[in-house]
Amino acid sequence: MTEMTKELTPRRPPGRRRPPRPLANMALVPCQVLRVAILLSYCSILCNYKAIEMPSHQTYGGSWKFLTFIDLVIQAVFFGICVLTDLSSLLTRGSGNQEQERQLKKLISLRDWMLAVLAFPVGVFVVAVFWIIYAYDREMIYPKLLDNFIPGWLNHGMHTTVLPFILIEMRTSHHAYPSRSSGLAAICTFSVGYILWVCWVHHVTGMWVYPFLEHIGPGARIIFFGSTTILMNFLYLLGEVLNSYIWDTQRSLEEEKEKPKLE
Repeated sequence: MTEMTKELTPRRPPGRRRPPRPLANMALVPCQVLRVAILLSYCSILCNYKAIEMPSHQTYGGSWKFLTFIDLVIQAVFFGICVLTDLSSLLTRGSGNQEQERQLKKLISLRDWMLAVLAFPVGVFVVAVFWIIYAYDREMIYPKLLDNFIPGWLNHGMHTTVLPFILIEMRTSHHAYPSRSSGLAAICTFSVGYILWVCWVHHVTGMWVYPFLEHIGPGARIIFFGSTTILMNFLYLLGEVLNSYIWDTQRSLEEEKEKPKLE
């Protein structure tokens, strides 16, 4: 470098650091990128599912009479809120705008509520109940006829990947659960509401949404519906315990790392 070049090159005062690049604070961490990927996968599953021309989609209630479809919508909305929360957090970081921070807190509260009350219990319920009945007798819940309409990858997208996706989200982000009484009341409302919806579809069409309900008597149906409501409540409590266990363990590990080592 020549003497003239050295003179023209601006010098930083000693002890002063170079200011950070504006985009440095906007970098996405892997868990945020993963949420975007999961959201896109749910959008793809929903689009492919809706594009299938199945006779059941043309009858009363359409796709909305199936809990699997309702769960897909719940998961897509939930991960959409997660992505929106991540973007809002990145945009408001360091801004000092109290109104934006209040809106972000509301968005985080909505995200946490959806995971606790809907995304986790309904998602786990769909995966567990579907594969248990499928293993016992697939004709009772997913007849072989459906293989002509729904490819295998789409079936797993609706009934398998929901569980690992929601567990990954629970592991990567802490979620504050609502009070137990309000959470259980919300999941009970959802469960009873869906049961009434299924009964209404049967009242209108004369056919049950799920084939196995045709093969059991009225008493057995009441027991089944009551059991599903109890199971939903149990899954809510399971999610609460699992969330506490994951983050209490994580907090303990962090505290152990921060303790000074004894010499």
